[in-house]
Amino acid sequence: MRKTLSVAIITHNEEANLERSLGSVAWADEIVVVDSGSTDRTADIARSFRVHFFREEWKGFAGQKNSALEKCHCDWILSLDADEALSDELAKEIWKLLEGSPPLDGYALPRRNLFLNKWMRHGGFYPDPKLRLFRRGAAEFEARPVHETVHFVGQAGRLKGALVHYAYPTLVDYIAHMDRYSSLGAETAISQGKAGKALPRFLVNVVLNPVATFVYNYFFRLGFLDGREGLLLHLYHSVYVSWKYAKAWERTRGL
Repeated sequence: MRKTLSVAIITHNEEANLERSLGSVAWADEIVVVDSGSTDRTADIARSFRVHFFREEWKGFAGQKNSALEKCHCDWILSLDADEALSDELAKEIWKLLEGSPPLDGYALPRRNLFLNKWMRHGGFYPDPKLRLFRRGAAEFEARPVHETVHFVGQAGRLKGALVHYAYPTLVDYIAHMDRYSSLGAETAISQGKAGKALPRFLVNVVLNPVATFVYNYFFRLGFLDGREGLLLHLYHSVYVSWKYAKAWERTRGL
């Protein structure tokens, strides 16, 4: 007997992405969308599909995603971000897996990250596996200010089809995103005692770590093979690392 599938998505002003994401999983048995007060057409787009739509106050990434998981009722859950979509290959692979009796409790999906609409194949951005498909009750998101992680109990494997991440279509999108995430990352750095108040640690965090990040990803992990887009991505990612620690220092310098 085929196992049923719920898809869990959280949204906030995702009119540019949501139709593509929902269209890639329209075949699922259940789709749950938890929105945190969108002011664009996100709600209208969601309701044009067969979804269960909820509005809730923002509880942080982990809290919001866990709320979506709690509303799912099927045997298996697929957790998606609104700017992600299943490739046809991955959709068919998941369908075939659930037609039988999946031998494991969860599966990581290789994520194909796009930057300026180009697939970043190198520099650590592919295959970028993410554990997103799991039996209901086998996983939840751990609370962190940014880059929430999955706490998973059971045995996991990996599928082959790509989860496509339409992340940063323009430089404006990327820089705005890194600004937000560096602020959240600063909170993590402070909580871990890595604010870098002493001058030597400050220099390491704000200067040397970003430079090392760029050199490692662009040269040793072959990011340069992704052309101009790869150069910009790794250059600005290293700037994000500097921003994160600079913001942590700024918030604690008077303490």
